[in-house]
Formats: sequence, structure tokens, C-alpha cells
Amino acid sequence: MLLLRHFDGAGRRLRSPVLTLGNFDGVHVGHQRILSRLVERARENQSNSVVLTFQPHPAAVLAPDRAPPLITNLRARVERIASAEVDAVLIQRFTAKFSRVTAEDFIRRFLVEELRVREVVVGHRVTFGHQRAGGAELLRRLGGECGFGVEVIGPVAVDGIEVSSSAVRRSIVAGDLTGAQKLLGHAVGVNGRVVHGHHRGKTLGFPTANLRVAGLVLPPDGVYAVRVRIGEEHYGGVANLGKRPTFGENERGLESFIFDYDGDLYGRIIDVSFVRQLRGEIKFSGPQALIEQIRRDVDAAREVLANASPQ
Repeated sequence: MLLLRHFDGAGRRLRSPVLTLGNFDGVHVGHQRILSRLVERARENQSNSVVLTFQPHPAAVLAPDRAPPLITNLRARVERIASAEVDAVLIQRFTAKFSRVTAEDFIRRFLVEELRVREVVVGHRVTFGHQRAGGAELLRRLGGECGFGVEVIGPVAVDGIEVSSSAVRRSIVAGDLTGAQKLLGHAVGVNGRVVHGHHRGKTLGFPTANLRVAGLVLPPDGVYAVRVRIGEEHYGGVANLGKRPTFGENERGLESFIFDYDGDLYGRIIDVSFVRQLRGEIKFSGPQALIEQIRRDVDAAREVLANASPQ
């Protein structure tokens, strides 16, 4: 898959692209429906399938106090888009200046003049341009004028719920991992680079891989049975999500004790997927009480994972 950054020169590397655009936070089943149709149409036309997405999230630039936490970081988002077998992902940096481009100029300057799109496939709620003034109807009108086709994918529902990134966030925050997984089409999790913590886990006999979680939407604090992907290998584990009250800390983090793994993970990218919450976060009287509880958590997580369906 080709990874492009910014519009400048992108059109020269693409062949009559069939394009979709959006934030694709979470790459949920609604997004997957769009991506599937995108790839299908591109193959039918012997064109390149292209996903245009934005970084950072526009709300983080335009209304940072109201910006939603992300379901997936950029790395995980691109990986999931790539798994749909698209030909290219174009990441446009979203800035205050870019936000002032009108919807019509966005179509004419970038989609038509720079990318020379053949067709655009979008979700029914797509918005773009200054003050989000552009949508499916404007694409249809200018598509007729400028010579590109437009296909709009209608709403996708799961168990009577219309799938959207907002609906996914609500399920995650409520701790409904099963409901969120149905909307996402994949497990709720965190992708990130392992960082150094306070090394208390190793001292306690349970070394952990620590991930920063700031800016991500997460389930309630507590201890979870998890699955961990390291490269192409998969492991079970138990993870603590929270602030480690026993040690008086304030920064929220995710610490995972990975079963049957003894390598050095510092600096490596891993995926941690939540399977089930085992308990809430507890403040213990001291390290020994914590060690005894971790042993019980490990046993409980192994049992949960042994009986859980694959994710």
C-alpha cells in the first residue's frame, strides 16, 4: 500500500483514483462497508483505491475543548485501512488554514485538479470544507459538472444501532466491550510503543509492558483479561488500566503482564485488546497484598481467555 502525505504531487502517483474521505476513527463496520465498496469500484475500473484522511482530527484544531477522544491512533487507523486492501492512504495535515478552504474549492482544487478523481465513494454523513458545508449533495452536483461519479453508502446498523464513531465511544466508556466490538467489527484495544514505567511490576515478579493512553477513549479503569499482538505473534495477558492508586500515581496508563513472554519490548509497537474486565481498580494496603491479588488475576485471566471466542 502506498502512503502519501499532503496533496502536493499525490495525483502524479495515482491512476484515475476512486476515492473516499473521512476521519475513519475506529475503522468500524460502517467504514468497512465504504472501504469494501471503494476497493470493488476501483478494481472494476482498473483504478487506484484511495482513502483520504486527516491528521489531527479536525475537532482537535477547531474546538480542542470539545474534541472527542480517539478510538484509534493514526498508526492503528492506517493499519486497519490497509487491511481492507486499498491501494493508497493520503494523510492530509489538518490546520486552521486548511479548515478555511471552502467545500467547493476543496472539490475543485484537490479532488479534481490535483488528484483527478474518477469516482468518489462516501458515507451518507460525510462533511468537508469550511464550516463542514460540503456533503454528498455537493459532491453529486460538482461530480456532474467536473466529470466524476459519486456513490453514497447509506447507514449501517448493528442490533438496531446505527454505527458511528460516537456510538462506539459511548459503548466503550460504558464498559460494553461486547457491544463496542460488534460496532467496530474488531476488539477494543490500544496500539502503541512500549515505554519505561517505574519498573514496579518487575520488582513484584510480574514485569509489564506499559503504554501511554492519553487522548484515547477507554473502558472504565480496572483489571482486564487481554490479548496482545507483538509483531505477528499473539499472547494472552492481564492488564491494569488506571492510575495505580496503591502507589499514589495520577497519570492514567495501561500496564500489561504478558503470559509466556520473556523478551525486551521497550520501544516496540504492540497491540493490546481488551477481552473482559475482571475487577475494578483497588488500592491495596501494600505490595504483598497486591502480589497476592495479581496472582488471582492471572489465574482468572487465563480462564477467561481459554473460554473466550477468537477476536
